[in-house]
Amino acid sequence: MPVRGDAMVPPLTGVRVLVVDDLEQNRRLMHAVLEPRGFVVRSESSGPAALEALAECEVDVVLLDVLMPVMDGYETCQRIKADPHTAMLPVVMVTASGTQQRLRALEVGADDFVTKPFDQAELMARVRSLARVKRLHDTVVEQTVALERWTAELESRVAEQVADLERLSRLRRFLSPQIAGLIVESGDESFLESHRRDITTVFTDLRGFTAFAETSEPEETMAVLRDYHAALGELVFHYEGTLEHFAGDGLMVFFNDPPPCADAPRRAVRMALEMRDRVDELAAQWRRQGHDLGFGVGIAQGYATLGRVGFEGRWDYAAIGTVTNVAARLCAAATTRQVLISPRVRAGLDDSFETRSLGPVELRGISRPLEVHEVIGTIGQEAFP
Repeated sequence: MPVRGDAMVPPLTGVRVLVVDDLEQNRRLMHAVLEPRGFVVRSESSGPAALEALAECEVDVVLLDVLMPVMDGYETCQRIKADPHTAMLPVVMVTASGTQQRLRALEVGADDFVTKPFDQAELMARVRSLARVKRLHDTVVEQTVALERWTAELESRVAEQVADLERLSRLRRFLSPQIAGLIVESGDESFLESHRRDITTVFTDLRGFTAFAETSEPEETMAVLRDYHAALGELVFHYEGTLEHFAGDGLMVFFNDPPPCADAPRRAVRMALEMRDRVDELAAQWRRQGHDLGFGVGIAQGYATLGRVGFEGRWDYAAIGTVTNVAARLCAAATTRQVLISPRVRAGLDDSFETRSLGPVELRGISRPLEVHEVIGTIGQEAFP
């Protein structure tokens, strides 16, 4: 059974050998010895020709004669080892039997040597051994390059994911998770730039909260707000509304921006009614604790200017316009459990909602009386969406 490390070494087949010798009969001899044994042999007659060949093709082992004109084997070996691309290429020097030549061969960087006349079995063993080392080295280099590439890709992906998470965290402060996720996936944040849009705005708050906060301990106030925000925030996300802000007991949500919403009035009213049911459950608990708190809602439809407001490190997404003021004034005018809506919101509802007209109502800060409608509830059990 091969050891575990052997699995990394490619099969030793098709070993590529470059034979460098100025004598044609020696080159022919090397071809005759190596090629029948499966080696792929290329031969050159000089050192310069050998260097050109190494620049053109891949080689596993060089068999290099010492005594050659113009550029001898020692200088050729030095140049091979000095080039970063061939520095690890095994070079076998073919020398005479003298000790001095063998020492010189090792000094210039030769990996091994054979002496003339050479023993064929010895030559095969040396070439195969060095070719195996070369193949292993090539495998390690390839794996290193692949690892570096993979590491760079991983770092890039991690950086992108961190940026996406930061964007998602920023967007989720005022968008539902599913909408924030879609924006992050698309990479489109153009909606943050100032623009106008016809939106349906929902404003809610608690009746009696100011008096409650003045007479209660801070811990009690925060506990009430925590339960209130949790209940309403879940519904904002469920109905895919855009959360403009929490301000104490006040909550402002709008529909049809950033994502378009064809049924914005219906969705806003249905959310408000479900919020009212949730707060009814909370109000029962609060009464047992001695707190008398009610819930009112105002909903208006109209054009607003929307976009990012704030400063670096603290941005919000805001809607500015008369429609937001109308929603806030309708909410202020609502009594406990009332959901008051503007005429445009009423026009956007269908027969699944029961409403009644309250006639013209003067709202603080609004120049003319506004025809106000109260939403009583829904007819039937239509589910969202």
